[in-house]
Amino acid sequence: MDKILLKNLGFYGYHGVLPEENVLGQKFFLDIELYVDLKTAGSSDDVEDTVNYAEVYNIAKDIVENKKFQLIEALGENIANAVLSQFPVVKEILITIRKPEAPVRGIYDYFGIEIRRKSNG
Repeated sequence: MDKILLKNLGFYGYHGVLPEENVLGQKFFLDIELYVDLKTAGSSDDVEDTVNYAEVYNIAKDIVENKKFQLIEALGENIANAVLSQFPVVKEILITIRKPEAPVRGIYDYFGIEIRRKSNG
């Protein structure tokens, strides 16, 4: 299956279990892979035959920046559901969310999750 890749999208959001996370906010970085048959778009050279990645970016940006979740699992689930419902041509989505400033005492790059969902269609 072909893929459309959105890598290292950076947003500032207010997600977390601790109250301070919901008030102060922090950075989140996302990778999104959309599994789509790109053959028609490759032949037609028409954006109508593919998924406009700018629109997917805007969906992710809106959800990360304007909603609040305790868990990044819920954040990922909401993004996956929104993209799959808006773009029926997407057969599967893989979302990786990285939280580099998690309130955990220690040395690390980030904590994160990965969610893979298939369309119902």
